[in-house]
Amino acid sequence: MDDSGAPTAARGGGIEARRPGRARVLRTIRQHTQVARVDIARETGISPATVTAITADLLSEGLIERISPDAGERPKTSRGRPREALKIRGAAHLVAGVKVSQGAITVLLVDFEGRELGTQEIPRAERRSSAAALVDQIALAVDRACHAIGLDPARVSAVGVGLAGYVDGLRGLVHWSSALTERNVPLADLLSQRVHYAVFIDNDANLVATAEHLFGRGQALRTFLVVTIQHGIGLGVVIDGQLYRGARGCGAEFGHTKVAPGDGAACQCGQRGCLEAYTSEYALLRQAEEVGAGTFTDMAALQEAAAQGDAGIADLLSAAGEYFSMGLANLINIFDPELIILAFEAAGNHPLCQPEIVEAVHSKVVQVDVAPPEIVVHNWGDRMWAKGAAAYGIERLTHLLVEDLGAP
Repeated sequence: MDDSGAPTAARGGGIEARRPGRARVLRTIRQHTQVARVDIARETGISPATVTAITADLLSEGLIERISPDAGERPKTSRGRPREALKIRGAAHLVAGVKVSQGAITVLLVDFEGRELGTQEIPRAERRSSAAALVDQIALAVDRACHAIGLDPARVSAVGVGLAGYVDGLRGLVHWSSALTERNVPLADLLSQRVHYAVFIDNDANLVATAEHLFGRGQALRTFLVVTIQHGIGLGVVIDGQLYRGARGCGAEFGHTKVAPGDGAACQCGQRGCLEAYTSEYALLRQAEEVGAGTFTDMAALQEAAAQGDAGIADLLSAAGEYFSMGLANLINIFDPELIILAFEAAGNHPLCQPEIVEAVHSKVVQVDVAPPEIVVHNWGDRMWAKGAAAYGIERLTHLLVEDLGAP
């Protein structure tokens, strides 16, 4: 039988017999630098005959390529002809990952194999834009990134875009984002009408989780959480190896869980009492000004003031840490993950990523006779977000290519 459950001989190795296994075969090849067909069959459970037919399709479409074995590297005990290996063909497609933040648009260009080719950061003149203006900014940023490394933008096959907010990635819809002045924006459709390549969008925290799953600390894990700390607070959830989105496509909004009843602090989402209204950069800078501590431009300035003995600022940061540790403890009690990754974009240390915060979290979780999950800090900066967007672009483009392969 092949992987679809039907006898291979009866199906004749035809298009329908091969269709269900293509994504699995391609994914297995991508996980290896190079891999032989017999090893693909063993890892996927797909019959060798079907693997041969599927890889023939992928070779024909130029998505993978053969690697000629070096007979000189074979063990002396081996007999016969060396096994031919296969790998992803990097030149097959050019993909861009785009991270939209309030201060800049970061673009990372990768080939189909995932190799980084170049990066570019384009400052944004305004922190929030209309949908039309943001579409123009993204298109221009991708073009500039290509020109910067001598590539024709016409070669771009797909773009993954990440931005903060309530984003339904599967529908390409932004319900709300701090980067936009409008709500319920069909951003993927608007950008698709402006450019020639496929466009995929998602919440930026989801894309950090995707990057960690493919390239980072989550590679060997089945269930882990990524908490992003930037202008706001985000969450990416991977359960049983799959990104969790929720029924409406915009679940896991950790920063907008409520931590204060009644008339709590105002959040940029329009509600009150949200976690990020007490812990995010914009909230802490606002609070510092409200208590008369002065005007600060970033978290580093707040930390410096606290280190210099400003008791008011120290109290603000301490309260933020308490709110944040409670939130993380709640995540552990709900999801029981293998690992929590704290990802932030600023250089240096972040006040919410200090050892005492981790200790406070562990004191608040349900105590059982098993150690609590590890909490680690991974500071990749905006490049991390862009790399996640590029990985997402590769994944979604691969899905389209596999679905179209052999279609009438």
